Amino acid sequence: MAKSKDVRVIVILECSSCVLKDVNKESPGISRYITEKNRHNTSGRLELRKFCRYCRKHTIHGEIKK
Repeated sequence: MAKSKDVRVIVILECSSCVLKDVNKESPGISRYITEKNRHNTSGRLELRKFCRYCRKHTIHGEIKK
């Protein structure tokens, strides 16, 4: 089947500070959020400040590949 050319796509946001801590195994997990973005308005990678329950503070969550 052909891929759809929808304007809105689903993206996964991952905590940037938890990813760095995960190498040292200090963090119990990695915070992830699922959201949508408009492909035409936001062509680059999305970065939002969201609450990370593992860091217990607001951090930058960046878009990752599915």
